[in-house]
Formats: sequence, C-alpha cells, structure tokens
Amino acid sequence: MASSNENPNTGLPPLTSKGVFIASASVVIDAPRELVWEVLMDWGSYREWNPFIRNQCLTDASRKPLPASLQTPRAGAHLLIQPVHLPPSFDPPKILPTGSAFEVITTMDPENFRCAWKNVEWPSWLLNAERWQALVEVVEDGKKKTRYETIEVFGGVLAYIISFLLGSRLQQGFTAMAQGLKKQSEEKNSQRS
Repeated sequence: MASSNENPNTGLPPLTSKGVFIASASVVIDAPRELVWEVLMDWGSYREWNPFIRNQCLTDASRKPLPASLQTPRAGAHLLIQPVHLPPSFDPPKILPTGSAFEVITTMDPENFRCAWKNVEWPSWLLNAERWQALVEVVEDGKKKTRYETIEVFGGVLAYIISFLLGSRLQQGFTAMAQGLKKQSEEKNSQRS
C-alpha cells in the first residue's frame, strides 16, 4: 500500500533531491509482477538480456565478491555493478572501456516489488547518486500487466561532468535495460503459458 506522500500511479517513492540530472525509463510488460521481479533480481542472467548492465553481484566493502550462498540481495549489502556498457551493447567495447559502479543497497522490498541503492564510491559532495526500480501492476485492455519504472538522480560536483559527457548515454542505457527486461520477461511468460 502506498503511503500518503507517494504518487499512487507509481511504485517509486517521492524523490529526496532533484539533483543535477536524472536518468529514467518506464515500460509496460505483458507479464505478471512476480515473474518480472524474478527476472530483474536474477543478476547472473543480465548478460543474456541487459545490454546496459551486463552483471552485478554482492561484495564486501573492499569489492571482493561474496560467495554464491550470500548473493541474496538485501538492504545494507554492497553491490558491484560491472561491466556497465555505454552506449548499451551486447558486443565487447570497441573504443571506451566498460564502466562500473559501487553501491550500497538501501531498499530491498520484494513485497512491494521495489529496490534502491546509492553510490558509495565518492564522497557525497563530489557525487551522490540514488537509483530506484519498481514494478507496478497495471491493467491495459482488460488484462493485468506490469509497469517497470526506474530512476536515478545524480547530484554533487561530478554530476555536472557526468551529465555533460555521459548523460545521453546513461539515458540510452536505462531505456535499453527497460526494453531488455520487457523482452526477457515476456518471453519467459509465453514459455510458462
């Protein structure tokens, strides 16, 4: 149930900051929320369908990957997102190397189908970034579907440089991930039907 300060049309909470710039995406997926959540949380399969974020895993504070038995996403866990392809692509990078991001999961809420993390690579005055992802049940043409929503707000001094150099590519990445999630989820849904 949404709290009184949330927009009832979205699964995303109110933003705490407008930041310097925002990357976001939204797409309606013809599959149940539970299945889309399963695909979204199966980080090991990202290389199959996600041209933006090819992999992510839980690590300790020094970025050392945790054993498979400890890879269950949870609030407070460190998250290494690597490689990040800008522009999004399934091909190996041709000119620029892939990027990465080191995060701490701030919200893992499977009951409400949403999660969030914030960047911890830099002091927050230099760069702060918080990403939310949420799944909302919608009805289109009398059929239950899922809307995937994601947003990342970038702030701090480095956000101006990132916006100038990578802002449009980050937006392409968010859109490509949403489209990849849609395709993968709908294919899995049709296989189960």
